[in-house]
Amino acid sequence: QVTGHLDDCTCDVETIDAFNNYKLFPRLNELLESDYFRYYKVNLKKPCPFWNDNSHCGIRDCAVKPCPSGEVPDGIRSGSYKYSEEANNLAEECEEVKRLGAVDGSLSKETQQAVLQWTRHDDSSDSFCEADDIYSPDAEYVDLLLNPERYTGYKGPDAWKIWNSIYEENCFKPQNVKRPLASGRGDDGGHTFYKWLKGVCVEKRAFYRLISGLHASINIHLSARYLLQDTWSEKKWGPNVTEFQQRFDEVITRGEGPRRLKNLYFLYLIELRALSKVLPFFERPGFQLYTGNKSHDAEMKNLLLEILHLAKSFPLHFDENSFFAGNKKEAAKLKEEFRLHFKNISKIMDCVGCFKCRLWGKLQTQGLGTALKILFSETLIEKIPESGPSYGFQLTRQEIVALFNAFGRISTSIRELENFRNILRNMR
Repeated sequence: QVTGHLDDCTCDVETIDAFNNYKLFPRLNELLESDYFRYYKVNLKKPCPFWNDNSHCGIRDCAVKPCPSGEVPDGIRSGSYKYSEEANNLAEECEEVKRLGAVDGSLSKETQQAVLQWTRHDDSSDSFCEADDIYSPDAEYVDLLLNPERYTGYKGPDAWKIWNSIYEENCFKPQNVKRPLASGRGDDGGHTFYKWLKGVCVEKRAFYRLISGLHASINIHLSARYLLQDTWSEKKWGPNVTEFQQRFDEVITRGEGPRRLKNLYFLYLIELRALSKVLPFFERPGFQLYTGNKSHDAEMKNLLLEILHLAKSFPLHFDENSFFAGNKKEAAKLKEEFRLHFKNISKIMDCVGCFKCRLWGKLQTQGLGTALKILFSETLIEKIPESGPSYGFQLTRQEIVALFNAFGRISTSIRELENFRNILRNMR
């Protein structure tokens, strides 16, 4: 049911399907199975900042198995920021600055606090996500391949509360405009909602569509890796067509499902565009995917560059120049709003009661936040010197791992859609 042209883009569904499923997806999958990309450091013990809710999901499929530290490659464990020699030098400079700062006891307490806040602001002013405290004693490495995103049984009021908070409080939507299929209210088939969405500026519309696309992608994974059989001897995971239809069938969802899927394609285009733009950062000889295994690291960097060149070759890229293009002052204000709304969503992820869902929620919001950071740093990326440190634009290992794994999830969703189409075709 989902075919043809995508709103606010020059692209269509069929072009993305062919490009993703046959060219990009197989290579990306290989990259994400490598050591550099499979270990993600995350703090899953942060308390929810918005409401007092300690209802953690007791279902065993919600649990996350962290890695024993001996299993994480030395190069990754020796310091999350030390992913290249250049970053090591940068880290040493930072240490030096810290030592100098510690010596200067003549500064008043207030001034010291202010200096700290400035440096923190400098670090966070281009960031779309709440920085996860990966240096906290609670942060642990997780092997993403051993903790796949799939159906965990986490649903009902708790899960609904998370998505409701994201849509109602963070998508620029007025309270009196109800979301399509909102429960308990007279629903007009989404007429009022889509009239409102059509009337807002392209940036706010894009924001809603990115969140809706992310939601659709997560729902596809839950339907594609559903617990089909659970006996004492074995568990069997696979596609659950009924679950998929309940979330996306045009008739069952009263036209809403195909719109959600189109938003997934829109999200794909935005993240693909970010990958094509960030190529100069990764192309520098000083950058390496540092795990400590030299030949494997070099091989993976080549594969990474191949994927980025492939992303760049895509014929119908999204044109992000339409974003924040009006009056300079208004555009800056809107961009800041956009950033703060997204930052808020990244904080909401600490309220998810199912740890596996929290892990993948945090990773995917950080990945999308990193993609947005790239798109809004175009001038800084253009100024990156070919050698030496890139002070203007920097990505941490954490951001790199999140960026590619988040895109991997969307790429997988589009591949899974093809699978569901085939199953449904054969059932007719």
